[in-house]
Amino acid sequence: VRVLNFARGGLVNNADMKVALESGKVAKYVTDFPDADVLEMKNVIPVAHLGASTLESETNCAIMAVDQIREFIEHGNIINSVNFPAAEMDRSGGVRIIIANKNVPNMVGQITTVLASEDVNIANMLNRNRNEIAYNIIDTDHQEISDSLVNKLKAIEGIIFMRIIK
Repeated sequence: VRVLNFARGGLVNNADMKVALESGKVAKYVTDFPDADVLEMKNVIPVAHLGASTLESETNCAIMAVDQIREFIEHGNIINSVNFPAAEMDRSGGVRIIIANKNVPNMVGQITTVLASEDVNIANMLNRNRNEIAYNIIDTDHQEISDSLVNKLKAIEGIIFMRIIK
């Protein structure tokens, strides 16, 4: 058997691996977490650890984070969130309405009913959920949204937050 460990060094007991390598039960041990003990063992192939700790990867991660925050602020799109659903939609209309709400039945129906009551047409809509949270991106055909509509949407029980993107 060959053992490949690219997860974490502590997942493999080094003393046991040494015995297994010496007995031939393990022919090769490949790891990107070699410590001093592992480097002295026969039949170990140490490789470079390519984690996010290099200057280049940290720079790329910082740029990616800024791009994703900008995408959220400018378009309401959510990319790589740990506590919200992934939600991306190209712009297809006038004003964009962003709504986060509790993930319970009839929320989309209540939201669309309020929009219809104010004669706001939906050009495109995306609804995604993750556990207890749902997230909606709604593009409208309108260039302006009234304060009355905003207040009606905010009044729906279960709305966590909403915002308008022009």
